Amino acid sequence: MWKLARRPRWIAALLLALGIAAGFAALGQWQLERSVFSETPETAISETAVPLDTLATPQSPVTAAAAYRMVSFDGTLVPGDNSVVSERVNGGVTGYWVVGHVVAADGASVAVALGWAHTKAEADAAASDSVGITALVPYVGRYQPTESPQDSKFEEGQRTAVSVAALINEWKTPATTVYGGYVVLADAPAGLATIDSPRPTDEVSINWLNIFYAIEWVVFAGFAIFLWYRLVRDAWEREQEEDEDDGEGADDADPTVAGGEQHPPAAEHKVAEVN
Repeated sequence: MWKLARRPRWIAALLLALGIAAGFAALGQWQLERSVFSETPETAISETAVPLDTLATPQSPVTAAAAYRMVSFDGTLVPGDNSVVSERVNGGVTGYWVVGHVVAADGASVAVALGWAHTKAEADAAASDSVGITALVPYVGRYQPTESPQDSKFEEGQRTAVSVAALINEWKTPATTVYGGYVVLADAPAGLATIDSPRPTDEVSINWLNIFYAIEWVVFAGFAIFLWYRLVRDAWEREQEEDEDDGEGADDADPTVAGGEQHPPAAEHKVAEVN
């Protein structure tokens, strides 16, 4: 069979099958690469603080490129607009955040998580004291997407979510424009602890559907090679059958093989003379 496979026709067919199999294998690799992905592609540059107004736009939602980035801006803390957010874990301990209303130099408002307190009394005291300096000062922190107001426990009299939309309605000083996310301050003012805001980690996700597709492409690649082998074997078996048919036809044409033993004519004449 392999002698038949070395004929130019079948060598060309093999090259075609190998080319098709290589294409299928490449598609399988592509699907496999797409099956595993990171949910935080900006992690590598997230620790470099950039100006907030170059990364985000007021009155716009937080984009994937801006989420969890370190940002910087100059702003003024608005007195009397501080809020307390409960059920915030810091260093494994549940406590409270103090969130302030800061007006940036460009006039847009920014919700800033100023710091963490262990008890409600400490948080309320810090909030009522208008934490920090109210003059125009630089702020540096991590820019995070707003949380849903529905996550808060309003029915229990608690605010448990940092919702920019909800904060705007409670600020005594109206905001003309506001950034869609909030900033977790990198260094808390006196009287509060710095909020844990670790660098985002790469959370690897697996898409099993893409893995299934990758396996399918590998099967298709193997089938292309098998199809060539099957075609060569069928051609070889046909040639074997034709050779056997040719051999049987030659045997039928030879009377010494087909008719059995026969007496030569000379022997018959000798018998006649004796009689």
